[in-house]
Amino acid sequence: MDGEIANIKKWIVIYPVYINSKKTIVEGRRISTSKACENPTCAEIGDCCSYLKIPFAIEIDKAYPRDFMQRGRVRALLKREDGTLYNPAISSRKQLMIHVAELVPRHPGRTKKQEPASTSAAAAGPSSKSGKGGRKKR
Repeated sequence: MDGEIANIKKWIVIYPVYINSKKTIVEGRRISTSKACENPTCAEIGDCCSYLKIPFAIEIDKAYPRDFMQRGRVRALLKREDGTLYNPAISSRKQLMIHVAELVPRHPGRTKKQEPASTSAAAAGPSSKSGKGGRKKR
């Protein structure tokens, strides 16, 4: 167990902020907005890594230093001990981030979540304003 944890410390780290199109470069985004996805989660990034056949570990208790309110990060291993790649199409950290950002919008949990949210937001819009508003008379 301790040997495995020591090895995990050498794996690359991907915070969800790195591929979030809603963030700026100053806030921590590492790839262009055209390639980034909107508000990814650690679970979605982990599922994309497993789809790409790359070993990963999700660390829920860790936070990004610039935005410590958003919890979680994913550690991934690109190369085997002998130096060969797990996925020949992905040889660097940046390539992994770009591939994951392409896959996250097609994640099965995400496609189910967005449809009911858009219909409920449209229904709540006009009916949410009630009452007159304005100044009170003395």
